[in-house]
Amino acid sequence: MNMRSIKCTIILVVIVALQIDANTGDFVGKKELSLIDSSILTAQVGITVLQSAVAKGAVCLDGSPPAYHLQRGFGSGANSWIVHLEGGGWCNDIQSCSDRARTALGSSLHMEKTTLFAGVLSNLQSENPDFYNSNRVLIRYCDGSSFTGDVDKVDPGNNLYFRGQRIWQAVIEDLLAKGMDKAQQALLTGCSAGGLATFIHCDQFRGLLPSSAQVKCMADAGFFLDSKDVAGLKAFRSFNDQIVTLHGSLKHLPAACTSKLAPASLCFFPQYLLRLIQTPLFVVNSAYDPLQIGNILVPAIADPNNKWQNCKRNITTCVPWQLKILEGFRNEMISDLTHVATSTTGGLFINSCYAHCQTNVQVLWHAPQSPKLKSKTIAEAVGDWIFQRRVVKDIDCPFPCDSTCNNDFYH
Repeated sequence: MNMRSIKCTIILVVIVALQIDANTGDFVGKKELSLIDSSILTAQVGITVLQSAVAKGAVCLDGSPPAYHLQRGFGSGANSWIVHLEGGGWCNDIQSCSDRARTALGSSLHMEKTTLFAGVLSNLQSENPDFYNSNRVLIRYCDGSSFTGDVDKVDPGNNLYFRGQRIWQAVIEDLLAKGMDKAQQALLTGCSAGGLATFIHCDQFRGLLPSSAQVKCMADAGFFLDSKDVAGLKAFRSFNDQIVTLHGSLKHLPAACTSKLAPASLCFFPQYLLRLIQTPLFVVNSAYDPLQIGNILVPAIADPNNKWQNCKRNITTCVPWQLKILEGFRNEMISDLTHVATSTTGGLFINSCYAHCQTNVQVLWHAPQSPKLKSKTIAEAVGDWIFQRRVVKDIDCPFPCDSTCNNDFYH
């Protein structure tokens, strides 16, 4: 199976869609985008290119400096921080990483000078009621390994730098120097590949913040399953193993996991990390995540006759036997999340909308038409958990019973 560079796409009208490469049949992508409305144009935030990181070897795939966007907090949020790790798939071989190095997902030279802050990063109270006035940071993703790579040697034949872990460290150190060292509250979050990075780096983040700070983590659409596909294979395992090997990620995965599992690259799957994470953790995920369905449950190689093509594009077209398989995948996810569900500090928002990445999309995070569980939007549920207003272990009923999903948005 040749899943060279899996990335996710959310179209401007908040259609959550996955683009198929015409040559390989694999899912490729662009950056996640959110519904743009004139009320949030004020949230365009300038880029900080961290030139000082180059001396530390903390560079993007092409050797350019890493970057982030920071919008300062104010009022009651002046000492609160939201750090969001950008998503955008992975690269698992030289060709896919070389291709990526010529884009904003592999080089700061190609990143836009400003970006829109929406969802959990919005600066408007009506759109982000609990976090609008926090210091809000978007760490740009330009390494292709969920911020875990660490290879010293650079092959002159390809000039690729695998330094995601160093990027993570350098950017966090810079943010600490800019006031995060005085944080009273901090939340590490991210979506897709950034959601996976949130699982991996959660305890590291806690360790770098002041001991007096209340530190928590929220992973969105990052709970990728080590699951069999419809052909009975686990091709995604091989893909993850290639990422970990190429980027030298193993040394930065928890030793308590890598010392017990074989292959050790299984520790790139969040389900094997949950019991090790000590920091309070909230998981936002759809139980019917189109990226997972298209690449883990029904990859192209497992569907040679394209029986799933329509179903993957629009879940409302799935026939009963397909919905039964999808429900089985949902049940597997819920089972794998048992540790969070039973944890005294953990939180869950597992809905049944056909969506990938919901916390950085305004219409999904907090808006009149947002999906809800127990009459709460994702923003309200996360806020309830952060500020301990209630226990939040919200798991949706199977598709298509949830009328709040507005699945017209998702196909």
